[in-house]
Amino acid sequence: MSFVSRDMPGIGTKYELDTEDGDRVSIVYMEDEGVQLYVRSGEGDYCSADLTPPEARRIGNVLTGAILETEEEEICMVFSSFADLKIKMHTYKLGDRTAGRTISDLNIRKSTGVTIVAVSRKGESIINPPATFVFERGDSVLVIGNPEQMKNFEEEFVR
Repeated sequence: MSFVSRDMPGIGTKYELDTEDGDRVSIVYMEDEGVQLYVRSGEGDYCSADLTPPEARRIGNVLTGAILETEEEEICMVFSSFADLKIKMHTYKLGDRTAGRTISDLNIRKSTGVTIVAVSRKGESIINPPATFVFERGDSVLVIGNPEQMKNFEEEFVR
């Protein structure tokens, strides 16, 4: 098995993995943020797929075993040492309801129970935003909580 990477000026970065069975998997991270996936069997048959960054991340998570259950942009985790604890992480795109207001103004944790873990704004991530963080229309948030808390958040701030 070999694994190589190379820069492709004007295109992106290409990674290639040759499997023990003689197949080749090639992944190209495009400069425009797209991802191309190519597979060539040992017999010379080809197939390919163009993936969006979220699709590529999902496949990567599945391959590493990081996702236990997915639905849209949601991950549900159950830990063996906390058998009664089911934690969900979900991304939501925010609209006018939250624009111009802070996490504290909205009283998100107290009213819904969820915690905002990160905010994505125009391609930039803000990890663990402070209570004084001011939302803008179109921000995406990563929240964590139990299923009931997620439902409360959706009803109060997303729908």
